[in-house]
Amino acid sequence: MPLDTTRPESRPERLTAYEARQRLQQERDSRLTQLQAIEEAGSSAVADSVLSAQTTSIRDVLKEIDAAFDRLEQGTYGDCLRCAKPIPIERLEILPYVRACVGCQQCMT
Repeated sequence: MPLDTTRPESRPERLTAYEARQRLQQERDSRLTQLQAIEEAGSSAVADSVLSAQTTSIRDVLKEIDAAFDRLEQGTYGDCLRCAKPIPIERLEILPYVRACVGCQQCMT
């Protein structure tokens, strides 16, 4: 039986503004839900330490999401802030608020 050798339709190189807004809003909503759950959780000395770290991490991501919304409005969303090349769409689909391509991200950490 022959295999289908036709090439799949190529994927676009960039997310549309609508797609980017949708992904960013989903990320924001998810993080806000996490914060709400943390705030509603009971407390203990150990739990407070862990919850404090989680809260800080979630708030940092929310700042990154807000910055991504700003880049979207400025027309620079999807461009690496270090090398200015387009960030691969696959990376933006996973982390829609990411600021850098993989190569530049590795140099920054």
